[in-house]
Amino acid sequence: MESQKVTSVRQAAAKRRYDDACGTAHALDLVGERWALLVMRELMLGPKRFSDLRADLPGISANVLTQRLEGLESSGLLARRKLPAPASTQVYELTEWGYEAEPIVQSLGRWAARSPQHDPALPISATSIMLSFRTMFDAERSKGMTARIGFRLGGEDFLATIENGIFQAARGEPDDADAVFTGSAATLAAAVYGGQPLDALAKAGALETTGDRALAERFITLFPLPPKVDGGRAGTARS
Repeated sequence: MESQKVTSVRQAAAKRRYDDACGTAHALDLVGERWALLVMRELMLGPKRFSDLRADLPGISANVLTQRLEGLESSGLLARRKLPAPASTQVYELTEWGYEAEPIVQSLGRWAARSPQHDPALPISATSIMLSFRTMFDAERSKGMTARIGFRLGGEDFLATIENGIFQAARGEPDDADAVFTGSAATLAAAVYGGQPLDALAKAGALETTGDRALAERFITLFPLPPKVDGGRAGTARS
């Protein structure tokens, strides 16, 4: 009975199409289902196991995650592969075309951050905050800065570089970084987007900073959120 129910849900989802020639409509055909774009977001920095995706998207059920993975795979946006021994586990990763969606995710994030209802204090995954840094980075504020910044966030390691006004971040060992943040993605977000002082977070045992402290203090100022929109004022159509 349960398998029949899941099959019915999948068939219903497959039939939901806009039947509209507009590219935006077709984009929603591909990634418009609830959770689909967030699944892609979590894969933007490399492949993950099913269990990793569930952990990073705590509100999603196993059935829905399975449906979204199958849908994205059938659309050519991601693929499954098995890691070699000794891991010998299945992972999901974006295709080359799937990775091309990052600017879409960034534009949506930058646009939505202007909403008065956006709350940067809500839970955030390690991958998500790294992508947010790639989105919100202010090159002008980093003028003259060359640095390697490491992150140990809940068992996930990342290494970011800043040079010539360009910010890059990827999974990697942060041992040789100039400054390293250790804690959760949420506490790092509290420092960068919530204005929480590093000293206060350190005293609370929430976020540890090692290496060049002045560099760490400057780093957290490089990602300003855009101003909130005046939701009560009518706009003007663009010509």
